[in-house]
Amino acid sequence: MNEKFIVGIIVSNHFGVLNRVAGLYAKRGYNIDSLAVGETENPAYSRMTIVSTGDGYMKNQVLRQLEKLHDVKSVVLLEKANAVSIEHMLIKLQVGGGGKAAISDLINDFGGKVMDFGGDFITAEITGSSEKIERFIDAAREIGILEVCRSGLISMAHGTEQVFGIKNLE
Repeated sequence: MNEKFIVGIIVSNHFGVLNRVAGLYAKRGYNIDSLAVGETENPAYSRMTIVSTGDGYMKNQVLRQLEKLHDVKSVVLLEKANAVSIEHMLIKLQVGGGGKAAISDLINDFGGKVMDFGGDFITAEITGSSEKIERFIDAAREIGILEVCRSGLISMAHGTEQVFGIKNLE
């Protein structure tokens, strides 16, 4: 049975690493549903969060193959029940007959912020679960979406546990 799964990876922070990780997925015919990469508290390392869809075999293969890459320092499977996961989105909406007030109400209902506006558009920032982002997009379709930019899911284990322990890598 195919299901979404989240892989957290700590990698060396230099050129070519993202290409090697993405190439591993491509070579095996696995799709990346979402990818987010950013520098960690130590600039020598970056953290990747990759969301994919697959069965148990694919999940295990991805984890084992990633662990073999030289620039990969640590790999963990982040279980949804034990992780905080969010996505960030900017969305530009068309101001039509309903006016800006209705759009602002929708943005506020989802805990978003207006980031930019003009006579015929409003750009909003929405942060939350992928499901929340999808619900906002569905509601915004009636208004008129001009453009969407999504960050991809980022995820971290619950509590004080440090899954990766960057200090241990130094």
